[in-house]
Amino acid sequence: MFAYLKREKVLTVSLILAAASMFFVPPDRGYLDYIDLRVLGLLFSLMLLVRGFQRAGLFDLLTDRLFGSVHSSRQLALTLVLLCFFTSMIITNDVALITFVPFALLALDRCGRKDLAIPVVVLQTVAANLGSMATPIGNPQNLYLFSAYDMDIGTFLRLMLPPAALALMLLAGAAALLPAGPVQMRPGPAAGPIPRRDVAVYGALFVLDLLVVFRVLHWLPALVITVAGVVLLGKGQLLGRVDYGLLLTFVGFFVFVGNLGRIGPVRELVSGLLTGREVVMSTLFSQAMSNVPAAILLSGFTENGGALLLGTNVGGLGTLIASMASLISYKLYAAQPGARPGKYFAAFTLCNLAFLAVLLPFSLLIS
Repeated sequence: MFAYLKREKVLTVSLILAAASMFFVPPDRGYLDYIDLRVLGLLFSLMLLVRGFQRAGLFDLLTDRLFGSVHSSRQLALTLVLLCFFTSMIITNDVALITFVPFALLALDRCGRKDLAIPVVVLQTVAANLGSMATPIGNPQNLYLFSAYDMDIGTFLRLMLPPAALALMLLAGAAALLPAGPVQMRPGPAAGPIPRRDVAVYGALFVLDLLVVFRVLHWLPALVITVAGVVLLGKGQLLGRVDYGLLLTFVGFFVFVGNLGRIGPVRELVSGLLTGREVVMSTLFSQAMSNVPAAILLSGFTENGGALLLGTNVGGLGTLIASMASLISYKLYAAQPGARPGKYFAAFTLCNLAFLAVLLPFSLLIS
């Protein structure tokens, strides 16, 4: 347990903060109102189904089909970056990186362009963090804020599509600056057949959960049906592949934020700092504690959910911990033979600050 908590630093911090806040607000019936069960149920269902799609090999198949038309290193880099940008809208930013960063490193090795590993992985990370802003299910803070502020999909899209479109143009421009040259992909191992029944069931359950996101269905029956469908499919082992640490992190911050809201002086201080500065303050908070905890924390002190949505999404740029998904890419790259973590960190920071310098003023203008 100690090793797990040491590895899951954000979870550990959330639990410590929750426990510390209990000294100021002793546990009572009010704690039951802190936990947003709808968000937790949706997160669980979506993570479960994405694991199912991964295990079925669907992402591998789609990726292999896509790379059949790649003929230059610049085109390869752009394809790898855009894969993360667009898939993160559906499978979340962290899952997109877990899926496509290892593939990118393998693809670059297979075509003899390992020299592009750092810029490609850095741009993939930025792409996943920015592409995920375009949908309510693209990342955990979107799902939480979309639910907490009872947003409708039209409002969400009007707010988030402009910065996502600008991010796409910036990413395409950055990828166009990478070295060009012919590539020839060496063949990899043959992929096995896709279990169509499994994919069909996962797809139907995914649509069911999307109806919950858009408030067509209640979350509890959808959760029960999703779990039952996966178990009846004979894939109950996927229940052990869900990121329970993320769910517990949400619970910890729910308790911490709920208690802070009941401490008068603290509530007045944070509300005063936020009022009229939601985008900037949520971006700054994200740099130090990552954007998901920042969204949960600050949502208890302002009614301007749209500004928090912009600030915490753009706030995923910057430091390596501004978005916890960024740590996934770093760990995957650093584990490669011949990796240069120091050079990666410098390139990551420079690239993120450049994107932040453009997208933060744009977000302020929208807000």
